[in-house]
Amino acid sequence: MTLFLAASPAPAPGNHRDAPLRAAAIREAPAPAPAKDPPPGLRLRSTETAPVAPAPPPARPDFTIRSILALDHPLAPGEYAWNEEGAPAGAAVIVADLRAQMLYVYRQGVEIGRTSLIQGDVDKPTPLGIFPILQKKRHHISNLYDAPMPYMLRLTWDGVAIHSSVVSDDYATHGCIGIPDEFAQLLFGQAKLGDHVLVTRGWDANGPGRA
Repeated sequence: MTLFLAASPAPAPGNHRDAPLRAAAIREAPAPAPAKDPPPGLRLRSTETAPVAPAPPPARPDFTIRSILALDHPLAPGEYAWNEEGAPAGAAVIVADLRAQMLYVYRQGVEIGRTSLIQGDVDKPTPLGIFPILQKKRHHISNLYDAPMPYMLRLTWDGVAIHSSVVSDDYATHGCIGIPDEFAQLLFGQAKLGDHVLVTRGWDANGPGRA
């Protein structure tokens, strides 16, 4: 599946200017209460290291990032930023970078949101690729794990979705992408059925947007 997100060719890697910055305050999700066991639907993250697979070919030939959010420090687990002011209307494009453990939201090439994320563990990795949003459900209960997964955006029919979650270095999902609850609510309001989600390992968030 090839996704064209802009008409102009992307500049060669290393020969581009950084996208203009847009101010955004960093917010922190409420810290979870200490618990011996992970919340329902999550698991303790494995200390094993997954084997490194060869990098997949570029998911699409072109994505022009027109402006990005200006943050005063890298986002820690549970932190997020959101600013739609001045962003043009249009479909949302969501990028989840599993290597950086970050999720980015764009409208017409303008970044409007960024958050830390958690992902699937070594034995249940989050799949890579381009996925259309198949279903939206505000109050979703997983039929596989009998766990609440609020603000669910379904990516596959076999159990992979973006949803609200406790975001901590200690936790992993069963293959889903977990994001802070307040950010999940904002994203749920922005995303529409059919909007595309790119799940990758390596995203140039400052440049032409080539994975």
